[in-house]
Amino acid sequence: MRRSREILTRWIAVGVALCATACASAQPAPSVALTERRAAVARFSFATDTFAFPNMIRARTPLREDLYANYCFVLARGLRQFFAFARFDPAAPRLSSEAYAERVRAVAARPPWQAAPADDRVVIPGYANLREFSRAEEAAVKAGLGGRLWTLVHWTNWRVTLPLPPGHQVGVAREVMDELDAGRLVQLLVTNWPTPELNHTVVTYAYRAGPAGVEFVVWDPNDPDHAGLLSFDTGDHHFHATRLYDTEPGVIRAFRMAYAWWM
Repeated sequence: MRRSREILTRWIAVGVALCATACASAQPAPSVALTERRAAVARFSFATDTFAFPNMIRARTPLREDLYANYCFVLARGLRQFFAFARFDPAAPRLSSEAYAERVRAVAARPPWQAAPADDRVVIPGYANLREFSRAEEAAVKAGLGGRLWTLVHWTNWRVTLPLPPGHQVGVAREVMDELDAGRLVQLLVTNWPTPELNHTVVTYAYRAGPAGVEFVVWDPNDPDHAGLLSFDTGDHHFHATRLYDTEPGVIRAFRMAYAWWM
């Protein structure tokens, strides 16, 4: 009985926090214009620190039974985890595919919101970087990253159905910039709900001034070879899908993901 009450209390706390995150008024916009700032996460390289294979879109290839589809959240989370918790040693002897899958599981088991350790990283021997590793050991990497079910039913997805107060997206834009300034990759849930086109996640690693405000440069799991752009318009205070794979340009909403155990 006590255990049931503890579980119920925890879920109530999560629900309250979730609603507060999605619906509460954002803090006032900073006095310094957003476009006066720019940053990129140090040591992160799009060419080497990203997965070589894509998350597939099921609607584009519906007849393939082995389709690696609906794994965008797994890949975006995994990208952050490898950047924070893995170390590559190209001079070390290579392992079997099963052993590599175990190393990937060890990386994926670490919460992405934790601080990156300086001396306690999972060693990936035989490869120089994530791009090279995931190209050569694609099956092992996919097996080690695990399933997608929890990402599809996670409570944070509910936020896309809730109304947003004025200023909310300004707050998100500022938080993303602050995180990038601090050298941390940021995973974003992006959506144009209720339009059934974009319910997706990307990882932003840099920002710069754009024509109407700020351009966030992103790695898109659906398009692993080309950087995408997510823009924030400082005039209308909305995010825009400027260049996201298979997405019509236009107004969208963005939410931070996986920055605490309950988010």
